[in-house]
Amino acid sequence: MMEPRISLITLGVADLERARRFYVDGLGLPMRPESQASVVFIELNGLWLSLYSRAALAEDAQLSDAGNGEQGKFSGITLAHNVRSKAEVDALLQHVAQIGGKIVKPAQDAFWGGYSGYFSDPDGHLWEVAWNPHFWIE
Repeated sequence: MMEPRISLITLGVADLERARRFYVDGLGLPMRPESQASVVFIELNGLWLSLYSRAALAEDAQLSDAGNGEQGKFSGITLAHNVRSKAEVDALLQHVAQIGGKIVKPAQDAFWGGYSGYFSDPDGHLWEVAWNPHFWIE
């Protein structure tokens, strides 16, 4: 079963530096030290906001950014649910498939060193289920 937690909301942005300036410099939101050149993490009360290239986010979910892919149009936003192990990623994705969710991207080792997969709910909302050995989002 899925725990009642959203770990991250990721916004796919056209210009990462412009988005960082808006959210961090302009709105004054606190940027996390885990941020890198390719991703900005912002700490909110109880979860993180992630800014990431829209094209790279669509590619990571194996969706077409143009919306012409078989799996539907990419909305530019994903919700993430972080778990404690690779086994939990696999178990949750298996459960989602059994209850009517669509596995968009099967779980696999990720380029950033973790393990993740994507599913969509019956209305097409995109979720990433991830295990990240580098940090825990609580």
